[in-house]
Amino acid sequence: MKRGLLLILSAVLYVSGFSQKKNFSYHFYGFVRADLFYDTRNNECTVSDNFYLFPKNTVFDADGKDLNAKPSGSFYTFCTRLGLDVTGPKIWGAATSAKIETDFGGFSSNNTMLRIRQAYINFDWSHSSFLIGQTWHPLFGDVSPTVLNLSTGAPFQPFNRSPQLRYQYKTNHLTVTASAIYQLIYLSNGPKGKNAEYLKNGLIPELFAGIDYHNNKLMIGAGVEMISLKPRTEATITKIEEGNEITKTYKVNERITTASFVAQIKYTEPKYKLSAKTVYGKNLCHLSIPGGYGVSSENIENGQREYTPYTTSSTWINAVYGTKYQVGVYGGYVKNMGTNKPLANVSNGRYGSALDVDQLICGAAHFSYNLPHWKAGIELNCTTAYYGDINTLTGKVGNTHPVTNLRILGLAIYYF
Repeated sequence: MKRGLLLILSAVLYVSGFSQKKNFSYHFYGFVRADLFYDTRNNECTVSDNFYLFPKNTVFDADGKDLNAKPSGSFYTFCTRLGLDVTGPKIWGAATSAKIETDFGGFSSNNTMLRIRQAYINFDWSHSSFLIGQTWHPLFGDVSPTVLNLSTGAPFQPFNRSPQLRYQYKTNHLTVTASAIYQLIYLSNGPKGKNAEYLKNGLIPELFAGIDYHNNKLMIGAGVEMISLKPRTEATITKIEEGNEITKTYKVNERITTASFVAQIKYTEPKYKLSAKTVYGKNLCHLSIPGGYGVSSENIENGQREYTPYTTSSTWINAVYGTKYQVGVYGGYVKNMGTNKPLANVSNGRYGSALDVDQLICGAAHFSYNLPHWKAGIELNCTTAYYGDINTLTGKVGNTHPVTNLRILGLAIYYF
């Protein structure tokens, strides 16, 4: 942590010393953020419980008491953020800019540490632009809910920042986007857990194409995403030959390719904003949305597998009113729609998140006090997960029971 702070300070002093460099300008920004929260039970979370998703399932002890039904709370400041925007000279007739943005939300074994949030170069012509680097995934896009929780609406809203090549063409009212996306922090799941190698081995980047219509108040958009993974490149199986048990390893050629669709809308007035988004797709766990894939068949001769994806539908709606004093409500719904093919009965054959959840329902409300350099607020978030039994013929979840958590969040942010 001390080394990270020294690096930041050195960068600030270095850039400040050369801020008059010809054709370059620099703008530092960021905030100090403090999160105080209380939960009524244990939850699926990341970033040391600060990035809240949904409640964990019931786990009963020898007396029939739910081990996860215990309240907890904490206070964190590691989501404090620092960023640098740079504008530079023209290259190939394009205005150039760059962004570096970091916070302390990365984790080692026992300490928070610096991580890259965004780091990219952008070339901007009059009607088009080309971005190289890490920024928000296009399914997060320009439509996201106004809430206080760090998760920004996940797992109902896609949440992902990834390295990518992004081209946009713009007119007065239309923006067309095409992106080739790779993985670094937000990873697909597979036989080795969360890992970037499934996309690497597939050679094809995740692809996105979308179009947005916008005017002064209204934005409407739609897009399609495709991801192609190679879960394994080799398989190890045990055979009986001449009465002896022999373990053999074979090279295999496995792939699962899926497509997803998004539609979004945002209407903005000076005093209020209405927005909504719906995603219908397969294998969405790298976007912080429940889902994944499973083995549908296995070749007993060489161990090669075929896969079937889980289909997920996710929708949210958000309404916010006010500027200095702001109130907002948020609702989200996720439905597990099962798999295309029956799931095979093999060990370690299902990969993803919340595969034993039939549906998630969220309702949240917040109040905040806002000044140009200050925000303070409180938010109540009630989320229910319907856990149950997986039907291997359909991948759907039945015989469900609800599990609910109430999160109370207090937030303070000082912007600079």
